[in-house]
Amino acid sequence: MLIQIQSGPQPIYQQIVEQIRFRILSAQLKPGDELPTIRGLAESLKVNPNTIARAYRELEHEGLVEKRRTTGTFVAETSGSLSRTQRKQILTPEIDKLLVLASHLGTDAEELDELIASRHHALQRKVQRQ
Repeated sequence: MLIQIQSGPQPIYQQIVEQIRFRILSAQLKPGDELPTIRGLAESLKVNPNTIARAYRELEHEGLVEKRRTTGTFVAETSGSLSRTQRKQILTPEIDKLLVLASHLGTDAEELDELIASRHHALQRKVQRQ
Protein backbone atom coordinates (compact mmCIF):
# COMPACT_ATOMS: atom_id res chain seq x y z
CA MET A 1 0.00 0.00 0.00
CA LEU A 2 1.47 3.31 -1.07
CA ILE A 3 1.33 5.89 1.70
CA GLN A 4 3.32 9.07 1.50
CA ILE A 5 4.59 10.64 4.69
CA GLN A 6 5.44 14.32 4.55
CA SER A 7 7.42 16.33 7.03
CA GLY A 8 5.45 19.09 8.63
CA PRO A 9 3.19 19.84 11.56
CA GLN A 10 0.65 17.07 10.90
CA PRO A 11 1.40 13.94 12.95
CA ILE A 12 2.39 10.87 10.94
CA TYR A 13 -0.47 8.77 12.28
CA GLN A 14 -2.98 11.39 11.05
CA GLN A 15 -1.40 11.37 7.59
CA ILE A 16 -1.81 7.59 7.52
CA VAL A 17 -5.42 7.80 8.74
CA GLU A 18 -6.33 10.39 6.10
CA GLN A 19 -4.79 8.44 3.25
CA ILE A 20 -6.39 5.12 4.21
CA ARG A 21 -9.73 6.83 4.94
CA PHE A 22 -9.64 8.44 1.48
CA ARG A 23 -8.97 5.08 -0.16
CA ILE A 24 -11.86 3.47 1.70
CA LEU A 25 -14.35 6.26 1.06
CA SER A 26 -13.37 6.52 -2.60
CA ALA A 27 -13.79 2.72 -2.98
CA GLN A 28 -10.13 2.14 -3.81
CA LEU A 29 -10.25 -0.18 -0.81
CA LYS A 30 -13.40 -2.25 -0.60
CA PRO A 31 -15.17 -3.93 2.31
CA GLY A 32 -13.28 -7.07 3.25
CA ASP A 33 -9.94 -5.89 1.83
CA GLU A 34 -7.06 -6.62 4.18
CA LEU A 35 -4.81 -3.79 5.30
CA PRO A 36 -1.07 -4.35 5.66
CA THR A 37 0.06 -5.71 9.01
CA ILE A 38 1.08 -3.15 11.58
CA ARG A 39 4.66 -4.39 11.55
CA GLY A 40 4.81 -4.62 7.76
CA LEU A 41 3.47 -1.12 7.17
CA ALA A 42 5.72 0.29 9.92
CA GLU A 43 8.76 -1.26 8.27
CA SER A 44 7.86 -0.01 4.79
CA LEU A 45 7.21 3.53 6.08
CA LYS A 46 10.17 3.40 8.48
CA VAL A 47 8.03 4.45 11.44
CA ASN A 48 7.38 3.01 14.87
CA PRO A 49 4.75 0.23 14.87
CA ASN A 50 2.88 2.16 17.59
CA THR A 51 2.26 4.90 15.01
CA ILE A 52 0.53 2.43 12.69
CA ALA A 53 -1.37 0.86 15.59
CA ARG A 54 -2.66 4.32 16.58
CA ALA A 55 -3.78 5.03 13.01
CA TYR A 56 -5.56 1.68 12.78
CA ARG A 57 -7.27 2.28 16.15
CA GLU A 58 -8.59 5.63 14.92
CA LEU A 59 -9.88 4.05 11.71
CA GLU A 60 -11.50 1.31 13.77
CA HIS A 61 -13.11 3.91 16.04
CA GLU A 62 -14.53 5.61 12.93
CA GLY A 63 -16.01 2.29 11.84
CA LEU A 64 -13.93 2.12 8.69
CA VAL A 65 -11.85 -0.93 9.61
CA GLU A 66 -12.21 -3.89 11.89
CA LYS A 67 -9.59 -5.98 13.61
CA ARG A 68 -10.01 -9.71 13.41
CA ARG A 69 -8.08 -11.46 16.10
CA THR A 70 -5.15 -13.42 14.68
CA THR A 71 -6.07 -12.65 11.04
CA GLY A 72 -5.42 -8.92 10.66
CA THR A 73 -7.13 -5.62 9.98
CA PHE A 74 -9.77 -5.38 7.27
CA VAL A 75 -11.94 -2.71 5.67
CA ALA A 76 -15.24 -2.92 7.55
CA GLU A 77 -18.26 -4.34 5.76
CA THR A 78 -20.24 -1.26 6.85
CA SER A 79 -17.55 1.25 5.82
CA GLY A 80 -19.78 2.68 3.10
CA SER A 81 -22.63 3.47 5.48
CA LEU A 82 -21.28 6.02 7.91
CA SER A 83 -23.53 7.88 10.30
CA ARG A 84 -24.10 11.60 9.90
CA THR A 85 -21.86 12.22 12.93
CA GLN A 86 -19.07 10.09 11.45
CA ARG A 87 -19.32 11.87 8.09
CA LYS A 88 -19.19 15.25 9.85
CA GLN A 89 -16.18 14.16 11.90
CA ILE A 90 -14.34 13.05 8.75
CA LEU A 91 -15.31 16.00 6.55
CA THR A 92 -14.83 18.87 9.02
CA PRO A 93 -11.00 18.92 8.98
CA GLU A 94 -11.00 18.68 5.17
CA ILE A 95 -13.48 21.54 4.90
CA ASP A 96 -11.37 23.61 7.31
CA LYS A 97 -8.32 23.11 5.07
CA LEU A 98 -10.35 24.17 2.03
CA LEU A 99 -11.64 27.27 3.82
CA VAL A 100 -8.13 28.32 4.83
CA LEU A 101 -6.91 27.88 1.25
CA ALA A 102 -9.91 29.76 -0.15
CA SER A 103 -9.29 32.59 2.29
CA HIS A 104 -5.64 32.84 1.23
CA LEU A 105 -6.75 32.98 -2.40
CA GLY A 106 -9.29 35.69 -1.67
CA THR A 107 -12.27 33.49 -2.50
CA ASP A 108 -15.50 34.53 -0.83
CA ALA A 109 -18.18 32.14 0.47
CA GLU A 110 -20.48 32.66 -2.51
CA GLU A 111 -17.77 31.82 -5.04
CA LEU A 112 -16.75 28.80 -2.99
CA ASP A 113 -20.37 27.59 -2.78
CA GLU A 114 -20.70 27.86 -6.57
CA LEU A 115 -17.46 25.97 -7.13
CA ILE A 116 -18.44 23.18 -4.74
CA ALA A 117 -21.89 22.84 -6.34
CA SER A 118 -20.32 22.75 -9.80
CA ARG A 119 -17.76 20.10 -8.83
CA HIS A 120 -20.42 18.03 -7.03
CA HIS A 121 -22.61 18.08 -10.13
CA ALA A 122 -19.66 17.13 -12.38
CA LEU A 123 -18.69 14.22 -10.14
CA GLN A 124 -22.28 12.95 -10.00
CA ARG A 125 -22.42 12.92 -13.81
CA LYS A 126 -19.11 11.06 -13.95
CA VAL A 127 -20.31 8.41 -11.47
CA GLN A 128 -23.59 7.94 -13.38
CA ARG A 129 -21.66 7.24 -16.59
CA GLN A 130 -19.63 4.47 -14.96
